[in-house]
Amino acid sequence: MFNKAPKFSTEHLGKTNRIVEGTIITGDITSLADFRLDGELIGNFTSKGKIVIGPASKVKGDIICQNADIEGEFTGKIKVVDLLNVKATAKITGEVTIGKLSVEPGADFSATCIMATDFKSGVKEDTKKI
Repeated sequence: MFNKAPKFSTEHLGKTNRIVEGTIITGDITSLADFRLDGELIGNFTSKGKIVIGPASKVKGDIICQNADIEGEFTGKIKVVDLLNVKATAKITGEVTIGKLSVEPGADFSATCIMATDFKSGVKEDTKKI
């Protein structure tokens, strides 16, 4: 009678996964909570939360997420529903689809970029699969 499904925002609030420097992951990662990567990922990453790619990180693959901060190296396709922050130490190569973009001076942003104002299909649909 009063069975309500828990909401995503409260269920994973304040929880962050972390992969430390020196760790190499080959394969795909799916996370409901926020994620910080300071190691290396060769594979795809999908999350309904935020990913932070640290300054020593290297990612080669595809990313689908709500928000992202990139300080390290990224090669591949990235779809960010809301905001992509590209820090001065970042090096991005590939295809970028975003809602909003912030690029600090000094960043190496060698990518095609599509700023989507309507995510009724695409990224939001991709993140619903999680």
